Amino acid sequence: MSVADKKRYKHRVIDRQVERYLKNFGAVCVERPKWCGKTWTSSYHSMSEFLIGDPAGNFQNRQLAQLSPSIVLEGETPRLIDEWQEAPSIWDAVRYTVDQRGKKSQFILTGSSTSNRKGVLHSGAGRIGKLRMRTMSLYESRAIRPEKCHWQSCATGI
Repeated sequence: MSVADKKRYKHRVIDRQVERYLKNFGAVCVERPKWCGKTWTSSYHSMSEFLIGDPAGNFQNRQLAQLSPSIVLEGETPRLIDEWQEAPSIWDAVRYTVDQRGKKSQFILTGSSTSNRKGVLHSGAGRIGKLRMRTMSLYESRAIRPEKCHWQSCATGI
């Protein structure tokens, strides 16, 4: 089951960047504040997903991610790994898997701006492209018409 209902998804300014990064990197990490739409946007662009913060089964997904990160990475790609920072070893597992597969568009990681990189061994440079997401703009929410929106603000999402 997908987090985002692809029929009801409101397109975001960042969508083009996500698509471009997926074409150029083995993984994309979408970061920023809680409740800005990271999971919904990333789910829209993914073919499968693993939600580390899911409370089902006494947070069994988090436990699995901590015990065996490689199992979490199995699935159709691009695969969303939501709230990766709750199991920091996921970052290095993604980097390693991207190297091993040698393909683009493998993973989309999401994490809040409070993510703790303690325990992360590698920066992910060249393998994991990092995107900063902002909250939904008035333009994106369709609260204002595009012609009333300053073109630069609409293009950058601020």
